[in-house]
Amino acid sequence: MLSVISEETVKTVMDEIFSGDMPAWRKKMIHHIKDENPELNSAIIEASNRSELDPKAIALGAYIAYSLIEVSEKETGEVLNYKE
Repeated sequence: MLSVISEETVKTVMDEIFSGDMPAWRKKMIHHIKDENPELNSAIIEASNRSELDPKAIALGAYIAYSLIEVSEKETGEVLNYKE
């Protein structure tokens, strides 16, 4: 089961992506996902190539979703493992 993505997480991730150099962020995510999950990266590329839409836009959407899930799961793990 995926963790719930909070509004705060969305704001944080979107600010990171769009307040800086978005193409550089996208390229960073390409390499990150290649290392973390090469099969997912291949699926994103295949989906981009099969669509008549802009491949970079499709990939960006996938990378944003991946980043949101990744940050949310990290935050959830920190809450579950919190010790006083």
